Amino acid sequence: MDESTQYCPVAMATEILGDRWTPLILRELIVGAHSFSEIQAGIPHISRTLLSERLKQMVGNGIVERRQEQAGRPRYWLTPAGADLEDVVFALGEWAIRWAYFQDPGDDQLDNTHLMWRFRRGVLRERVPERRVVAEFILTCPGGTTERIWLVIGPDDVETCIKHPGFEIDLEVRTSSRELHRVWMGRITIPEAMRAGTFGIEGPPALVRAFPRWFSFSPFAPKVRKALAAAS
Repeated sequence: MDESTQYCPVAMATEILGDRWTPLILRELIVGAHSFSEIQAGIPHISRTLLSERLKQMVGNGIVERRQEQAGRPRYWLTPAGADLEDVVFALGEWAIRWAYFQDPGDDQLDNTHLMWRFRRGVLRERVPERRVVAEFILTCPGGTTERIWLVIGPDDVETCIKHPGFEIDLEVRTSSRELHRVWMGRITIPEAMRAGTFGIEGPPALVRAFPRWFSFSPFAPKVRKALAAAS
């Protein structure tokens, strides 16, 4: 007998959720992604074809609703059944933090473009000056190479750029790719990294002081901080 045919709610839930990608798609919908491109940006290694297939399955399983809000541009929303999975999805991450040796990122887990997209989504616009602010991130990568990415925070939008945006730079942020990933995940705060000499910010003093408070970091960051405190 196929295990998925067992008369058991765990077997039924596994039939719906038990593949590599579905929990990650749920994660993106939970944190506010709704368009196909937004969801894919949050899961950069999934192909468009596979993402389309998974979304169709999730719609068919009643956990996602596909809305045609603009011609040719469908958007995806969690149904009540899908929203009820939020605790399940975050419990998986919390379990990994506690039991799966969740440590600093390995070289193969460093993805600066994706990370800066996360920073872009985490900007707390109400804490940034009411004008355009441009931060240039100069990141040291494994092997000693350097990557530059710009975060352009405007009055109405936030963008990341892999080429110089053409605006005057307000802040220059220098750190390593690994340290910036650690900051995002809550393994270290920006002030702690600055005191350790692994994170530097140059620019007008008022902007430098305010910069660490401009972001909402990973939703798992508080759990990571708690786990680190318990282990120390």
